[in-house]
Amino acid sequence: MATSSPMFSLFLLLMASSSSTTTVLASSGEDSGLTHIHLYSLPPRDVQGGQHATAISSVASPRGSSSSFGSVGVLDDELRVGRDRASELVGRFQGIVVGTDVDGGAEFLTSFTCVFTAGEYKGSTLSMQGPVLGFNGTIERPLVGGTGKFRLARGYSLFKLLGNPTPATVLFEIDLFVLMYRGKY
Repeated sequence: MATSSPMFSLFLLLMASSSSTTTVLASSGEDSGLTHIHLYSLPPRDVQGGQHATAISSVASPRGSSSSFGSVGVLDDELRVGRDRASELVGRFQGIVVGTDVDGGAEFLTSFTCVFTAGEYKGSTLSMQGPVLGFNGTIERPLVGGTGKFRLARGYSLFKLLGNPTPATVLFEIDLFVLMYRGKY
């Protein structure tokens, strides 16, 4: 595993140590066609390194430890229907994070996919992509499509930091607002 900058390590800790849970799926209105999916993201174990890590920095910044520019990280966490590990496992939260701030700040480009392995959306995926411009408040990213029931979908996602259930994990609440294609394909 490559050494990462402190900012990139912080980002991986925040994103990958998340508590994975997928909750309720509800339509926000009959006419809008907007589907709201409420989730939480959590690594399968409370570890950040070693053989069982679910988030790693795979490429360090070529500018050294004081920069995140050019660094690359990978994560693979669980999606569950509740805020704790006892809740139903419905999929995986997988993706990559790339440091993009040439001036040494905490800005990243992310590409994540929710891979549903159980429940109403079993066999479907939903992808999001976009920047993280610092860690203040809620992080918003566009939904850029998916497969299965999310074919031709679009919308947006909101990630909100809820806290640290353990020193090695960070709990995020995830809200997906999805415009679903309802025609035949």
